[in-house]
Amino acid sequence: MTQPVPPSVLTSEEAAAYWDDRHRRRGDLASGGNVHFDEPTNEIFYAVRLGRLLDVVGDANAAAEPLRLLDAGCGKGWFARAMARFGHSVDAIDASPAAIEASRTASATAPGRPPSYAVSTLSAWRPGCLYDVVYSVDVLFHIVDEAEWAASVRNLAALVRLGGLLAVSDWDVPERRVLGSYQVVRARRQYDELLAASGLQRSRLGRDGFVPDGFRGSPVGFHVFRRTG
Repeated sequence: MTQPVPPSVLTSEEAAAYWDDRHRRRGDLASGGNVHFDEPTNEIFYAVRLGRLLDVVGDANAAAEPLRLLDAGCGKGWFARAMARFGHSVDAIDASPAAIEASRTASATAPGRPPSYAVSTLSAWRPGCLYDVVYSVDVLFHIVDEAEWAASVRNLAALVRLGGLLAVSDWDVPERRVLGSYQVVRARRQYDELLAASGLQRSRLGRDGFVPDGFRGSPVGFHVFRRTG
């Protein structure tokens, strides 16, 4: 029986160009959301996922001691602005200059203290602090190069303080899958093995450390880990 040929994936350079162009051409939500949804549907999609993110981060906030958050792969900054409105101190990074430009423009008229934005890949970000929560929404399965994916996960893990959380969205599947030219889903065990070596273990949130989106049967959700060592 002939086995199907896996789709070829973009090179790192092609993927970077694709996303920068997509952020320039697409609407504020579709550029980083689902291109098959219109903007109102994407807004519902984003709102549902914001709820799941709050399931992870929690409802604690304090003006005197805000939580320090990193939005890793922020796109046009929708989640970063929401978390900043809730009183948190947010750093937000993306590899796309177009996305960061749009984020800064949107934050100029947004209420509250704006996030701090920077152009950076997930693997290259070197802040001057550790974070209470590092989160990444729908980014890691778009990093198609295996070495860059692993370097990104390791670096995000290194930025989490002791007792802090790392929440990264992906499918919850037993085996790695190539779904298209710019989407590679990693297996649960790949995350577990990589992050255990970095001193993080699955949290007790959700379904054994996985908090599903719960939007129209979406297979994506947050893999949640806590730094224990």
